[in-house]
Amino acid sequence: MMPEFNLLNTALMIAGVLAFVMGVVAYLILAERKVAAWVQDRVGPNRVGPWGLLQPIADGGKMFLKEDVIPSHVDKVFFVLAPIVAFSTALLAIAVVPVGPTTPPPDPQPTVAAFTEAQTNYQSQFTFAIQPGLDIGILYVLAIGSLAVYGVILAGWSANNKYSLLGSLRSSAQIISYEIPLGMSIVGVLLFAGSLNLEKVIDWQAERGWFVLWQPLAFLLFLTSVFAETNRLPFDLPEAEQELVGGYHTEYSNSMKLGLMLLAEYAHMITTSFLMTIVFWGGWSLFGLENVGQGTIWETLIRFAILGFKMFCFVFLFLLVRWTIPRFRFDQLMGLAWKVMIPLAILHLLVAMVVRQFGLPLWVLTLLSVGLFIAAGLIAVRSGGPNNRPRKYTRPLPVGVPEGVTYVPR
Repeated sequence: MMPEFNLLNTALMIAGVLAFVMGVVAYLILAERKVAAWVQDRVGPNRVGPWGLLQPIADGGKMFLKEDVIPSHVDKVFFVLAPIVAFSTALLAIAVVPVGPTTPPPDPQPTVAAFTEAQTNYQSQFTFAIQPGLDIGILYVLAIGSLAVYGVILAGWSANNKYSLLGSLRSSAQIISYEIPLGMSIVGVLLFAGSLNLEKVIDWQAERGWFVLWQPLAFLLFLTSVFAETNRLPFDLPEAEQELVGGYHTEYSNSMKLGLMLLAEYAHMITTSFLMTIVFWGGWSLFGLENVGQGTIWETLIRFAILGFKMFCFVFLFLLVRWTIPRFRFDQLMGLAWKVMIPLAILHLLVAMVVRQFGLPLWVLTLLSVGLFIAAGLIAVRSGGPNNRPRKYTRPLPVGVPEGVTYVPR
């Protein structure tokens, strides 16, 4: 049961979460450029303010002040609607994600009086989430997150541009394909947590250990699928500059509409980083450190710090991978989803069901999860990978050299 609606608390949480997300998004763009400079042995932005810290403000001002050009050949209604859809879905997904210490909703009690007392105690405690106590929390996040593809499709279709259209078609195929292993990898977690509520998932891990220890393969599948869902390298095929000239946002001028597209990507990164932290890495729990100063303000601050540190580690991973792994080909991307990740997700779910049904120790699930990963690696090595197609590359003879003549280039 959800706590009673409190307008003041909800308004404060909405304002706080929005301020946090927008502030972090602004400086994530600076962090992206700094990480790129570090990886490539460059300096990066350092002119606007000390160490370039005012660069996001200058970039935001440029987005607001630059002329907003709408090409004459586009469908204007959907062309304007697409950035709004992309940005709003990215923000709506974080509504049920705990951004600080939480208290799980009470379980069913043997008597009505006991449940009423437990519910009263739960409602008297403040939970750092816009909508706490939602029993379909994980399902809500996955459902809203999947709607982000509509912003991309509307942008590509309304632009009346072949490059934009191809980018949006790629995105629809990519996101729909990777939603399957994304959802299936999380079902094993729900089998053991016994709830879709994110606060209860954190509470289960605080008592029994993080899910990344018991289901490492599920976390790896979830992490890879998240990269594809957020269109981040090496899965940024919808906006591949080499062949699509920017993809679905080719026709958007460097103004606020393009800014909303970019903000949606970074907001989605923050939401998925929170989700990975909460579902697989224990949320605010850290081997008992979260109980220091129990019952005081220090306990709350420590739990905030633990959750924020884990979240920012995943954000940094997003930034680092972009400048580390090259972009996949589209056939490689789809082959990885359908030939590797979906079969692995099905097998892992079957293993989790067996362990849960027969009450086996959790370390058995860990061994089976690692064993599945090793077996999949051995099979991939022996078969040459999921995209093992024989290719024959022949160098054409120069003009004037007849067939059958041995030609040795200089």
